[in-house]
Amino acid sequence: MLRVLPLAQKHNVEGYYIRINPFSDIPATELGNRTIKLKNHHADYGKTKLSELISVDALALVRFGLRAADDPKILNTLKVIDAELKVETPNGDCWYRYNNDGYGEQENGDPYDGTGIGRAWPLLTGERGHYEIAAGNIEEATKHLKAMEAFANNGLLPEQIWDKADIPEKGLFLGEHTGSAMPLTWAHAEYIKLCISIQHNNIFDMPSQTFERYQRRKKKSDYKIWRFDNGARTLPKGKTLRIETLTECTVHWTDDDWKTTFITESQNMKFGIFVTNIIPTTTQSTSLQFTFYWKEEDKWEQRNYSVIVANE
Repeated sequence: MLRVLPLAQKHNVEGYYIRINPFSDIPATELGNRTIKLKNHHADYGKTKLSELISVDALALVRFGLRAADDPKILNTLKVIDAELKVETPNGDCWYRYNNDGYGEQENGDPYDGTGIGRAWPLLTGERGHYEIAAGNIEEATKHLKAMEAFANNGLLPEQIWDKADIPEKGLFLGEHTGSAMPLTWAHAEYIKLCISIQHNNIFDMPSQTFERYQRRKKKSDYKIWRFDNGARTLPKGKTLRIETLTECTVHWTDDDWKTTFITESQNMKFGIFVTNIIPTTTQSTSLQFTFYWKEEDKWEQRNYSVIVANE
């Protein structure tokens, strides 16, 4: 979640989920002015601040049972999504994939030539319908289903619809298909799934295990995961540091600046991952330091890693 950023201030929310964070060692809250260069743009027009790159992808957290539809972080993100990405058309509401998308017709309606402006995707109207089902809004979900039907051309759902004023000479009309792929089977699959979900008044492909764990039991992880490609910086007090490696190892660690050294063997999880669990020895521990001895290669890592232990 991001805080006190322009988009958060603009839309009066505490924070929101961003689309992507390509930095494995930098938390989203510390991205600052770092940027990403989006595809399908000329020169630096695709350069976008990571902290302000949003997409509808965050709603998948609800669809997969990882977050409740009324989770404050989801609602805040939803407010930003609708303000920045929603398109209102005569056929119904539709959404862009993300801001500054470059995959679509040119501004004047000329065909996409490797660069352009991303237009609205009907399948995202279906995804929004699934969110509404999770939120208990069957009537709203049905409205989105009807919108998808209206976006279709002789029963074929397009990849994208036109999102601006009509350009008749180029066959572009607000709320109707562009020159994008049609039919898009992904969109048709989303339509079928939405029909079934509305019929059963439930997201039919939501994993029951995640819903049970995170919605019913509201289970929180007892672990903080550390990996070489995404190392945790902080371990909340009371939790276990779980180190994941791809090969067998022995972890040598300390929580008192190497006055005392502990040795913990990794455990084979039987699916290509080895884990080593480390629990600070006292509640007064403020950091963990550790290194690796790789058994198969018979060599040391040759450097130490550290994680701060602090209140969550």
